[in-house]
Amino acid sequence: MTPVDGLVERAEFMTPAALRPRQAAAWRAQARHVAENSAFYRALWGHAAPPLELARLAELPLSDKAQLRLSQAAHPPFGDYLAAPRAMASRLHRTSGTTGQAMNLALSARDCRITEAVGGRGHAAAGLTAQHTVVHCLNYQMWMGGVTDHMTLEATGALVVPFGVGGTELLIRTIREVGINAISCTPSYPAVLERTLAEKFPGLAPRDLGLKLGLFGGEAGLDDAALRARIRETWGMEPRNANYGVSDVFSNFAAQCEHDTRLHFMAADVLWPELVDPDTTRPLPLEKGAKGELVLTHLVRDCQPLVRFRTGDIVAVDETEPCRCGRTGFRFRVVGRSDDMVVVRGLNLFPTMVSAVLSEIGELSGDYRIVLDAPPPYDRLPLHVERAKGAPDSPGLATRVAAAVKEKLGASAEVTVLPPGSFPVTEGKTKRVIRSEP
Repeated sequence: MTPVDGLVERAEFMTPAALRPRQAAAWRAQARHVAENSAFYRALWGHAAPPLELARLAELPLSDKAQLRLSQAAHPPFGDYLAAPRAMASRLHRTSGTTGQAMNLALSARDCRITEAVGGRGHAAAGLTAQHTVVHCLNYQMWMGGVTDHMTLEATGALVVPFGVGGTELLIRTIREVGINAISCTPSYPAVLERTLAEKFPGLAPRDLGLKLGLFGGEAGLDDAALRARIRETWGMEPRNANYGVSDVFSNFAAQCEHDTRLHFMAADVLWPELVDPDTTRPLPLEKGAKGELVLTHLVRDCQPLVRFRTGDIVAVDETEPCRCGRTGFRFRVVGRSDDMVVVRGLNLFPTMVSAVLSEIGELSGDYRIVLDAPPPYDRLPLHVERAKGAPDSPGLATRVAAAVKEKLGASAEVTVLPPGSFPVTEGKTKRVIRSEP
């Protein structure tokens, strides 16, 4: 691969000590770039010069998505945190808007190359090689997960089929005709394919398609061992958590490897991570056993550099020592999003925790919604679940689900059991927490 200005070649395998001088130099240049060119951050920092040492980064205030939305509303389309001439922007993306107003993302040619190279590290770690033909089934319509993730797949040397979403019958025929052996999609998308196979291709089982590697991202859930086991059994392919990112920052900067299902941080040369307490914003040490909200700072970014940006993702750091695969980034799990957290009688619950409980109940499909039709506080978790196809309509199922939630999570649940197929299957992100509009 051609070297990219600003990237450190094979940084994901370098020790923290070896990377530190490169990180320090990158931040010094980036701090000056932001201070000189980002009106947003100049105002946020009270027009004071930012510290040029990474050790002092926590002296700066945090920034967040709400502030960026206001900035774009006041200075469309890119906000006054655009830190480069508009002519320097070579690509525009838009966020999915899953958690609010969609955002316009501007990338320079260098921003694009760095994004693709860092994402390529993740897909390579997850096992994608030049021997694979991979079909990419994420939305290409402006979303970062479309064309940008396509380019990260290409960065591994794999042959990439740009399919996108929709046309599921054509996708199944294409997989068979082309000899596709890997798929890039959300964890919930295989369920869409399974339904189409059952309805339109009788006698053709999922494993008959010949997919051997599943590269998943865009949704939580793959930390659940039961879901991984189900994918292996149903499809005959190895499921890999291959694509964790934050659209405003990088489309993909963490993935698992063949030895460890936890996410490996892959972008230490161009991205500085921190943890903070999500309630108090107090900085937390990024060390083994720590849990907090992930905060990120671009060390190299031309168009829309972010400094101490609150991602809203609550992560648990499981390991900081090098992995067996040789990669040195800390390994972590995404516990949930701060805006998806539901507090039930003082218990902080995330959809991933609920999913882990439901996946152990064979009579359920695994799909669910947490339906919040009233403002907090909540005494019970309002949970809608779906029976698995072929499962009998047992009158005691709701009681057993509620008992499992109580036993595993400590919360009381008000469970509604729905017939199979009640929830729409989605080709993009599936929203699990449904809040009524105020």
